[in-house]
Amino acid sequence: MTPAVRAILEKYESDSPATKANLARILMQGRLGGTGKLIILPVDQGFEHGPARSFAINPPAYDPHYHYQLAIDAGLSAYAAPLGMLEAGAETFAGQIPTILKVNSSNSWATSIDQAVTGGVDDALRLGCAAIGFTIYPGSDNIFEMMEEFRELSAQAKAVGLVSVLWSYPRGGELSKDGELALDVGAYAAHMAALLGAHIIKTKLPTDHIEQKDAKKAYEGGDWSTMAKRVAHVRQASFAGRRINVFSGGAAKGADAVFQDARDIRDGGGNGSIIGRNTFQRPRDEALAMLDKLVRIYKGEE
Repeated sequence: MTPAVRAILEKYESDSPATKANLARILMQGRLGGTGKLIILPVDQGFEHGPARSFAINPPAYDPHYHYQLAIDAGLSAYAAPLGMLEAGAETFAGQIPTILKVNSSNSWATSIDQAVTGGVDDALRLGCAAIGFTIYPGSDNIFEMMEEFRELSAQAKAVGLVSVLWSYPRGGELSKDGELALDVGAYAAHMAALLGAHIIKTKLPTDHIEQKDAKKAYEGGDWSTMAKRVAHVRQASFAGRRINVFSGGAAKGADAVFQDARDIRDGGGNGSIIGRNTFQRPRDEALAMLDKLVRIYKGEE
């Protein structure tokens, strides 16, 4: 174990040796192993957007084995997916990469801003996962129920030595569309995730917009002109950097934008990227080349 990983683990003061071992599994895996930086491949978009919107652009990606192999060949830190996708490759790829069971999901037809619980801690143990993953929507009318669900599942996970990864995506209520990506809202969402006991916090990269009227004074005079500075503020909101922050890759975009996002995350002190559509929707060779460059960026080589 490297000093960088040991320093991260020391910040999780209440966790058992088993949970810290699983967190170390993720932090020591792949080409970024030992650096304190992470790249995670998440493939839950089939639930969220449907199979054709997710995979028709790159038909081999309909096969769950494709994603396992992509994450392994790219030397990534972990692979996150819903129950059925992990089950479809659990034996073939056992022990080759840490997996994260995404235990709740939505779909594009739902009218409520909510997610259904679609997996459990018992499933994660059965499949040899290192962690569970969960999404909350701060701002949604259903946020309190989602928080309670996460509290229950994360307590079960910690009791058996698993890590909890929390996707915290502000949406609904009185938030405007711009407000969903606002700096103050993103920092608040990350802080909520830390307060809920998440080990790894996943948020979206924030803009310089300030959404909450009552928060504007607190942000006056600050320099939020660069993404790196905004990432640093989200880290500050995550218990002054005591919790791991990874940032969403978002919708498909050009390669240069993906690489710039990674540089900004790195320069702002973030722990890395959780990047799905921007890789698996590209042909495999292009995806591997992109992930190779992202690894080099996080290593400070690019």
